[in-house]
Amino acid sequence: MEHQTFPTAGKSYTREGKIMIRVEFNNGVREVEEGTRVIELLEKKERKNFVVCRVGAQVKELNYRLSAKNDGMQIELLGLNNAEAGRAYRASLSYIVAMAFYRIYPEIPIRFSYNISRSISCQALTKNFNMSRAVAAITAEVGRIIEEDLPIERVTVTLEEATKIYQKFHLDDKIEILKYRPENTVHLYKCGEYYNYLYSYMVPSTGCIRNYTITPYSPGIIIQYPRHDLEAAIPDFEEEATYCRTLQRSYDRAIKTGIQTVCDINRKIDEGKTLEFVQMCEAQHSRQLAELGDIIEKHLDEVRLIAIAGPSSSGKTTFCTRLRIELLSRGIDPVTISLDDYYFEKDTICKLQGKPRELLDLEHIACLDIDQFNKDLYDLINGEEVTLPRFNFKLDRREAGKTIRLGENVPVIIEGIHALNEKLTHSIPKHRKFKIYIAPHTQMSIDNHTPLSITNTRLIRRIVRDMKFRNCPAASTIDMWQSVRNGEFRWIYPHQETADYVFDSSLGYELCVLKKQAMEALSKIEASDPQYLVANRLIKTLKYFRLIDNDAIIPCNSLIREFIGGSCFNV
Repeated sequence: MEHQTFPTAGKSYTREGKIMIRVEFNNGVREVEEGTRVIELLEKKERKNFVVCRVGAQVKELNYRLSAKNDGMQIELLGLNNAEAGRAYRASLSYIVAMAFYRIYPEIPIRFSYNISRSISCQALTKNFNMSRAVAAITAEVGRIIEEDLPIERVTVTLEEATKIYQKFHLDDKIEILKYRPENTVHLYKCGEYYNYLYSYMVPSTGCIRNYTITPYSPGIIIQYPRHDLEAAIPDFEEEATYCRTLQRSYDRAIKTGIQTVCDINRKIDEGKTLEFVQMCEAQHSRQLAELGDIIEKHLDEVRLIAIAGPSSSGKTTFCTRLRIELLSRGIDPVTISLDDYYFEKDTICKLQGKPRELLDLEHIACLDIDQFNKDLYDLINGEEVTLPRFNFKLDRREAGKTIRLGENVPVIIEGIHALNEKLTHSIPKHRKFKIYIAPHTQMSIDNHTPLSITNTRLIRRIVRDMKFRNCPAASTIDMWQSVRNGEFRWIYPHQETADYVFDSSLGYELCVLKKQAMEALSKIEASDPQYLVANRLIKTLKYFRLIDNDAIIPCNSLIREFIGGSCFNV
């Protein structure tokens, strides 16, 4: 939403010694005293129907106090069908769970992390802590805190005061991150006698959290909350064994290498171990590629199709090239087929979708000539000579491409949004396919209560790449991001559990490298711009990372080169 002003809302003025301002609210203009909280514009019975609000172009908490600078602005209330409201609700629920733990087990540190079925996992970090016995007590205490409807107040303290507060609540991990904070003050949230900060806006009071589930899930608990993209419903919990193993593998790797938090990363750089750190992260990619090579080589007499898919900015292009090189080193020379060459012409797609060109969903699987693709695959795998198509995007039509015949034990590689979808390759038996899902799956965090968002990491990658290679400003990338995410949820995530191997494309050092270019791009977004909220959130994450500004130490075949440039594969 753009910043708006209204003819009836003039400059603020003084009346009886009080500064008065006018704002547009609920389709009318309200005249209020400066310092009025947004929540006070609502009837008491309505206050728990909303989570946060939008004042002009910026999202604010409902406890936000209006000032003269807000004169003439529109105020929009945001409920759980809004993404930003959903983030605040999730953070507030996590805050309450942490508060419940502190009340019952004050000396037991806990860690939140993203988990399967779009939930939050909570684990105790003290060895031999009996979580089984604690679940009922924690669940009951969370219920009591919500029933008490305690105010959650935002306070500003100095770094020294924050350190003392964190010491009192045994939040040592939060103390360590303070030294990387460029500001001299810290925002905290106070609820009764409890203090914490989860890098997010919060609801006005604990009673605003009314819908959630807490479920035992070894070795901790699973916390579920309403999803904005599901009309504020809590999704059914789905057991995702493949994804769960991937997250556990990433978490175990972080523990083994001692890289679990931003502070761990920064410490490597401060100690002059940047090159060692970069090479260690790259070695993890090489190790996965070697592992993949072993599996494919072992089953080469059976596997004839290697299908690769993953969400945006996962590093698929570099990964496919490096996988092919890994296979070449084993005497395996795969053939790559581009799914783009099997697109229908736009006029055909218009007829299939019943839409004009400007409204076409070009990510829909029906945009691909599945029948022809399967025929070509079937013939190739059965030893026939096939003339592949080549799509001419300038002329919007398919043309004849190269003619090929596969040699013995030569697999075909396909990569694309639908590569794991069985509808795309229905003519090939499942046991003859090897499916690879690629995405960053970092299990690192800012502190124990604030996991790093995998989605934000991908967005930062894309912002840097779009700016560098597509002359696309950060604001444009942010604008299209939700559409990209919608496509991922529709076409990619439903098939990730069918993967035979999940490649974790995260690099522990990458935000240190992306920081400079990303901050430059994001800083161009003004506070009055509709993209400011997302930009500000990304900046707040990036600012804690030490900068790696030595391009020479990044290998030329690194996956991160796909985003920052300098890849040897583009020479």
